[in-house]
Amino acid sequence: MKIANYIWMDGAFLKWQDANIHITSHTLHYGNGVFEGIRAYKTQNGLAIFKLKKHIKRLLDSAKITMIDVSFSHNEIEKAIIELLKKNEFKNNTYIRPIIYYGDGNLGILPSECKSKLAIIAWEWSSPIEKDALKNGIKAKISSFRRNSANSTMSKAKAVSNYLNSQMSKQEALDCGYDVALLLDDNGFVAEASGECFFMVRNKVLISPPNDNSLESITQNTVIKLAKELEIKVKRRNITRDETYICDEAFSTGTAAEITPFYEIDNRIINNSESGEITKKLQKAYFDLVYGNSKKSNKYLTYISQKEK
Repeated sequence: MKIANYIWMDGAFLKWQDANIHITSHTLHYGNGVFEGIRAYKTQNGLAIFKLKKHIKRLLDSAKITMIDVSFSHNEIEKAIIELLKKNEFKNNTYIRPIIYYGDGNLGILPSECKSKLAIIAWEWSSPIEKDALKNGIKAKISSFRRNSANSTMSKAKAVSNYLNSQMSKQEALDCGYDVALLLDDNGFVAEASGECFFMVRNKVLISPPNDNSLESITQNTVIKLAKELEIKVKRRNITRDETYICDEAFSTGTAAEITPFYEIDNRIINNSESGEITKKLQKAYFDLVYGNSKKSNKYLTYISQKEK
């Protein structure tokens, strides 16, 4: 992780080392905060943010779901993100993390005396996952942890508190010699990976679980649209644990994961440990889109350099 020079906090640019919060900040103690993960890519026309407006919309939706009042508008947040990337003079692929949280005020369970805060962090980050993984794949384990139930959490919010479950499942997978976890829902169907969405291919049909118990993913939706454009049949339906063992291809998607194939699930080899043809097609289409090499790229990219479109 390359540290940037500046972080944006509540309307001001602060030096990275000066962007601090108090130990009594309410979100630190009780977990009510929301955030986004956004990527900017180095295109031939300069640095460009992928689906910026949709990410900000989901950020504000998450705040509404968790009853956090936000002092900044959609347009103000969009402008702040663009200005932050410009001020840091990023040249390469960049990861952007806006977070809305409660500051200090009181430490009762309700943040009755606390104001909401908005901070935006960004840093150059080529890929959170090794490049070899994007080509060769990773190993997945069905987790002993279940995806947070829709009866006990706000599953449509990208909430800070929801990610404790992701941490525990991911750590369990790593401790067992795997790279990522797959979480089942309360009914025993695959919900998602520890921080990504899940896709599999059976009989040339691309299948992904519904978002009944998971976040509505921007990347997942992008992949589904790309698949349809490539005339790949798509189904959204429940997936059982054992069905993942006999799929023809499998991969995860997300802002960080992009499109990462699985070559093994619970010691069952997928597609002879090779990335499948449909996975490869979708990877190419996805990277053409985010890197500005597709005819439709400009519809989804916000250029922030001097070569703006």
